[in-house]
Amino acid sequence: MATEHQGTTETTEAPKGHEGGGGLPQLQFEHWGGQIVWLLLIFAVLYAVLSKGLLPRVSGAIEERGAKIAGDIADARRMKDEAEAQARAAAAEVAEARAKAQKTAADAKAKASAEAAERQAKEEAALAEKLAAAEASIQTARDQAMSQVRVVAEDTAGAIVEKLTGKAATAAELKSALA
Repeated sequence: MATEHQGTTETTEAPKGHEGGGGLPQLQFEHWGGQIVWLLLIFAVLYAVLSKGLLPRVSGAIEERGAKIAGDIADARRMKDEAEAQARAAAAEVAEARAKAQKTAADAKAKASAEAAERQAKEEAALAEKLAAAEASIQTARDQAMSQVRVVAEDTAGAIVEKLTGKAATAAELKSALA
């Protein structure tokens, strides 16, 4: 066969002295013992490096991050609850002021109606003054309550932003966010 095709035998056949055995050395049973020893040695070294050096650091970082996130979530919930409580208190103050103002206005109107039979002309001027005073009182109470609500909202929003982001928000940013 080698003599028939002179040009192809040089490239397709093994040189003299190399024609026996063949195959991959990884699949030959006489080499498996050393390969298994090296495999076990490499795995043992990798296991030692990973278990002693890398894995404790990674798991520690994961646990630390989880604890920080849980703490931040708890702080945010607490701040939210405080803000809601302050909003409820402000709403109760506004309702109380409104009820007092309505009672004052109703009392003034009842008194004016009773005296209207006696001195209608004189009391219309007094009633107008009392009504204006009551409306001014209502407006003042409402303005005070609303200014307190706005201040509380700005303080709360500023505290939340500072707690979540780590830096304080400017007054202009807070006012634009609450507008």
